[in-house]
Amino acid sequence: MDQLENIAEKAHTVFETRTAARERALSQARTLVRHASRAIRAVHREERPLAREHLTKASELAASLRNNLDEFPDLYYAGYTQDALKEYAEASIVYALLDGEALPTPEKLGLQYNTYLKGLAEAVGEMRRRCLDILREGHSHEAERVLANMDEIYGVLVTMDYPDAITGGLRRLTDIVRSITERTRGDLTLSLRQEQLEKSLRSLESRLDNAA
Repeated sequence: MDQLENIAEKAHTVFETRTAARERALSQARTLVRHASRAIRAVHREERPLAREHLTKASELAASLRNNLDEFPDLYYAGYTQDALKEYAEASIVYALLDGEALPTPEKLGLQYNTYLKGLAEAVGEMRRRCLDILREGHSHEAERVLANMDEIYGVLVTMDYPDAITGGLRRLTDIVRSITERTRGDLTLSLRQEQLEKSLRSLESRLDNAA
């Protein structure tokens, strides 16, 4: 029992250090999510410099989380940390793919593969949003490019047939990606058919006018 006081003091030190690391990580994770969401919003508004600025700050926070939690891997792999990093992955992927840039790799972003793939899956929802915006502006070829990217993402995700304990619940997200992609394909098909019908009607009107 003579050592009990020493054990208690050491326990206090360890717990206080972990608590401080956890609180710092929570704050950084919240800020990281904000920058990621603002980057995506800027991408949709075609404010590329602003999106890049938010992604740069998000990248710095992601690196800080890795460094600060190096001694506490359980905190790094906690849900709130990985969710924030997933949002960072999503924003980085959306930024790249919607402007036809090279897809950033997990290594470049400094992310685990399961976190990266979940970000990739969630990026499909933002791609659908862009696709619908494009269709409203009448740019069907660009919408087809975005849909092709969505198809490729689903084609990769569906091969990740591993337990949820390994992928972190990727299977459910893959099912959502399939649904989003099919709905988008239907919207694009209807838009293309309407565009073809309008062209046919204009052509018919032109021929009738010439005949008259």
